[in-house]
Amino acid sequence: MEQKKLLCILEAILISAEKPLSVERLMQYFPPEQEINKGRLRDALSELAGRCYERGFELRQVAGGYRFQTREEYKEWVSRHWDERPPRYSRALLEILALIMYRQPITRAEIEEVRGVAVSSNIIRTLQERDWIKVIGHKEVPGRPEMFGTTPELLNYFNLSSLDELPDLAAIRNLDEIYPDLPAMTKAKITPEAGTEDDADAEAKTGTTDDEDADLYA
Repeated sequence: MEQKKLLCILEAILISAEKPLSVERLMQYFPPEQEINKGRLRDALSELAGRCYERGFELRQVAGGYRFQTREEYKEWVSRHWDERPPRYSRALLEILALIMYRQPITRAEIEEVRGVAVSSNIIRTLQERDWIKVIGHKEVPGRPEMFGTTPELLNYFNLSSLDELPDLAAIRNLDEIYPDLPAMTKAKITPEAGTEDDADAEAKTGTTDDEDADLYA
């Protein structure tokens, strides 16, 4: 197969795909007789990425594979496609998500120990329904509690190829400093050793739980 045709085929596949595609998944689009190997695919993907230079979109590799996406600097205009504003998640949800991202595998009890407040079942359910977290095992202690970890879908959402791309937690003061442009984020201060330091934490230390009606959205 000629290189020009291979590039066009890959463009068509990636533009029409509903989710990122890995090299292994892309290999399945080509029958053996076409003699397309992984090395040639990677070279073609690299060439496609180069062709996006100085254009409004880019070919980006995230945890799930490769995808075409609009460049970050044009989000102001692209966001006008949607009339409704994206949901703004609550501080409690963001704190719990940050703890799972940075400390996984982690149990619910360990999250509660850090935050000083009981974890609402609504938050865990929401994160699981969004396919951002999942149960990745059980801790070998009495009761064998579930241990939570993140999913490739979460990395795709945050435009990451792996957890190694997360900023060093010790250098972070605010969650919105990690990804200031995420549409669904609200400010949520975190430190390496605790969830937050504000009035909400003062209340949490009294043994109260997150408000079941307000723990999902700000």
